[in-house]
Amino acid sequence: MTKVRDEVLAANEDYAGSFGDKAGLPMPPARRFAILTCMDARLDPAKFAGLAEGDAHVIRNAGGRASDDAIRSLVISHKLLGTKEWFVVHHTDCGMETFTDEIMRGLLRQSLDTAEIGPDGWKGVGQGPGSTAGDHIDWLTISDQAESVTADVKRIRAHPLVPQDVPVYGYIYDVRSGRLIEVPEATEAGKA
Repeated sequence: MTKVRDEVLAANEDYAGSFGDKAGLPMPPARRFAILTCMDARLDPAKFAGLAEGDAHVIRNAGGRASDDAIRSLVISHKLLGTKEWFVVHHTDCGMETFTDEIMRGLLRQSLDTAEIGPDGWKGVGQGPGSTAGDHIDWLTISDQAESVTADVKRIRAHPLVPQDVPVYGYIYDVRSGRLIEVPEATEAGKA
């Protein structure tokens, strides 16, 4: 086993040892809301939104984008588990701002190894083989945080499976201060 795997399994053993009443938590989230946010390790939705286990659904992906799968999860969250409000939370200093679809596609064509970022941007360092399979993926990169939050809220709001009575709020999490900053245009677009 790897060191990280050992650490994860040891932490899980400690956690399970004091699991207690959590075994009785119901499936629907107690506070009836969902957050769509980025997978960035600096974001802890439980802390920035004051969540305890069982409180809310948290859906995470690269950039916190309203991809088809994220919308699928939000629809299930509402339809089967009763969430009544949704938050879209992007963040400052997001890695999704550091590349474009073409950069990602080029890196993948060259090699599947991990790339490096330097002063001139991303650089492929692997020897290959790469793959062209990434050429047909919309990587949902971000050039402007407020615009991407607004676009995602609008995409969710316009989806035919999203009920009009579920408000969708738009925010940017500031990784320097820990604050949620509302994107008024997004919240306006997401009004119920």
